[in-house]
Amino acid sequence: MHDPLTRRTPRAPDPIPDVTALPLTGITVVSCEQAVAAPFATRQLADLGARVIKIERPGQGDFARDYDTTVRGMSSHFVWLNRSKESIALDLKDPASRPVMDALLARADVFVQNLAPGAAERLNLGASELRRRDSHLITCAISGYGSSGPLRDAKAYDLLIQSEAGLVAITGTEDEPAKAGIPAADISAGMYAFSGILTALYDRERTGRGRAVEVSLFDSLVEWMGYPLLYAEHGGAAPRRTGTSHAAIAPYGTYRAGDSTAVVLAVQNEREWDRFCAIVLDDSSLAHDPRFRTGSLRVENRGSLDELIGNRLALLTGEQLQERLVRAEIAHGRQRELHDVLVHPQLASRERWRFVDSPVGPVRTTLPPTILSGIEPRMGAIPGVGDHTSAILAELGLGEVGDDDRCPRA
Repeated sequence: MHDPLTRRTPRAPDPIPDVTALPLTGITVVSCEQAVAAPFATRQLADLGARVIKIERPGQGDFARDYDTTVRGMSSHFVWLNRSKESIALDLKDPASRPVMDALLARADVFVQNLAPGAAERLNLGASELRRRDSHLITCAISGYGSSGPLRDAKAYDLLIQSEAGLVAITGTEDEPAKAGIPAADISAGMYAFSGILTALYDRERTGRGRAVEVSLFDSLVEWMGYPLLYAEHGGAAPRRTGTSHAAIAPYGTYRAGDSTAVVLAVQNEREWDRFCAIVLDDSSLAHDPRFRTGSLRVENRGSLDELIGNRLALLTGEQLQERLVRAEIAHGRQRELHDVLVHPQLASRERWRFVDSPVGPVRTTLPPTILSGIEPRMGAIPGVGDHTSAILAELGLGEVGDDDRCPRA
């Protein structure tokens, strides 16, 4: 029987492969992770079948466990990021934990860490050291600002990165900047780490050698800022903060019908503008108004345009507005509150919800967004701190804590 902690040697595929097996079955990931970015990356790997062994501090564990207690006593962040993982409690600063880490890494395909700057190297867990010992190992280091540069050692929380990368400067209203409502820097870094690890796994199949993957929150979010940065560099000024509107497109954003129904719409070309005027606003002549004839003019005269649209839509109910937008083939959506999303008909009709087990019982969560034909993602349990310590130590041939002086304190 295949030992999931033992790295497989490459072999020819079976004549009739099992197309229903999860794609990353047999891949073992060891992760010294906390907060959002690294756990988000490894959860994607776990969803696809990888065995993810999460290293946590004894007692407290991943500090994201304490962000809040809203999910029946558990943190919403932790529930979101840590299903399908095994938790082993290790004090990495205790020399007695080293034999355990060595045994785990000797059987791992991937090692992920988002420890504080320099911490991995101080623990002899840096990429160069680990890959010197095992050229097949793929390492992934996730940091705030990268391994060099003046901010290399700076603390890097999501809001700080959003600010340094300029996202806060272009988000919010004209009067007040705002951060994104989700941890955008953490999520971007987690997804680039995920794709980098997949690329390294594929490359190892061709070359037989692992690679060191490095991802920073700052670089990841700056990549996402591509359009605003180009706009600022070549346009002479940054895109304006416009709330739900768009700095370079109008009409675009949230508008209200006479019954206060909030509808978000986007008119992105002249054909749509003509139809919007004729069908939604019931006034074809507006399409030729010299103030609004082109996209640039509509942006320049956004105040007058929005006032005019607001006055026309105030004469309609939400249902009437919806009907006209559909008939005119104008892109639109509802501005929904979070409780509306929880009962969203699109999610319900496509059966996008699943229940996963946890220390407090089943918790509802959404399926991963990537759909692979014939594959049901793994939606395993959310672990408590150190839930799998004893089992993993036994698997490694190391006794329970206290039975062997090589074992860690848990």
